[in-house]
Amino acid sequence: MKAKVIVGAIVVVIGLVLGAMNFMESNVEYADFSVAEQSHKKVQVKGEWMKEEATNFDVQKVKFSFFMKDESNRVVKVVLDGAKPNNFELASSVVAKGKFTNGEFHASEVLTKCPSKYEGSSETVKKTL
Repeated sequence: MKAKVIVGAIVVVIGLVLGAMNFMESNVEYADFSVAEQSHKKVQVKGEWMKEEATNFDVQKVKFSFFMKDESNRVVKVVLDGAKPNNFELASSVVAKGKFTNGEFHASEVLTKCPSKYEGSSETVKKTL
């Protein structure tokens, strides 16, 4: 009976440790590019895609790159490990999750926010009133 209790306690402790590690890894804070560059850890940067700058998709390495301006107006090249996100051209804002490496922001994930089809322009609202 004692061996079962000890094994059960070890399993519970290992589960708690793994759960805490998973929580710490998924807890990613928002920052701008300057803070991200100094922190050397994974952060989320919110900004907008610089449409006038070049975008590139490297088929061999499966990497998509684009330029993004953060909320502090700093423009940085973002390299995403993967293909271009859906509706990227329609995005009103972009959130890149990753960290700085060699002067570029390397993202593991890029989220796009597209304008809602349910949001009307102010002109439409005025006409209906």
